Amino acid sequence: MNVPIKVKGTPMSFLYGDERITFERVLRPQASSKVLIKVHPDCRVIVSAPADAGKDAVLSAVKKRGRWIYEQLRDFRKQLEHITPRQYISGESHYYLGKQYLLKVIEAQNEVQGVKLLRGKLEVSVPRKSADRVKELMSEWYKVRAREVFSNRLNAMLEEALWVTGRPPLRILSMQTQWGSCSPNGRITLNPYLVKAPRECIDYVILHELCHIAEHNHSERFYRLMNQVMPKWEKIKERLDGMAYQILVE
Repeated sequence: MNVPIKVKGTPMSFLYGDERITFERVLRPQASSKVLIKVHPDCRVIVSAPADAGKDAVLSAVKKRGRWIYEQLRDFRKQLEHITPRQYISGESHYYLGKQYLLKVIEAQNEVQGVKLLRGKLEVSVPRKSADRVKELMSEWYKVRAREVFSNRLNAMLEEALWVTGRPPLRILSMQTQWGSCSPNGRITLNPYLVKAPRECIDYVILHELCHIAEHNHSERFYRLMNQVMPKWEKIKERLDGMAYQILVE
């Protein structure tokens, strides 16, 4: 199983004024009769509903929040207008462990090419300024840092996951749709871009995959384990979902 970057569910829609608003219905993981509505910064509308909730009941609940959903979408669309693809030049802001750091590109013929985190800045040394080369060096740096950070956090989370015997293999792999996954034989794969997220979000993804070692499906037992080791996991997941667009923009 895996931790998706973007939740996939059943597409549904409703009319609010002259606008048709599309949303995705997903299964609410915990036993509850309530319908939970979230509007994400990338303008995805996700509606979590119990399995036994009928289509009409879900639509009715969503329509009651129609004005709020419309206003949230309007505000996020305004914000997205100001987000442009990264140019990998000095002065840009880049994430690492949930914090933003200014990028400083240093053109130096005689210095070793690479990335350093110094005095609150990400300094990238290149023989000549090239956005492609800066991007490549930063991608390599993120992967190296990810391997170190993820390895340390896996060790820490294993102290909570008492059902896991032995240290599972860890692989770092760039993925477009997943933060992490767990193979049937217990190998954990993590997306290097996850290292841009806060430490608690990294811990959430790792614990999610460790729970899959005990229960490979999203069963009641799986969520019971998650609640035991990370009682506030849903809020942390929401935080990660909310900053996914900023983390992944290139």
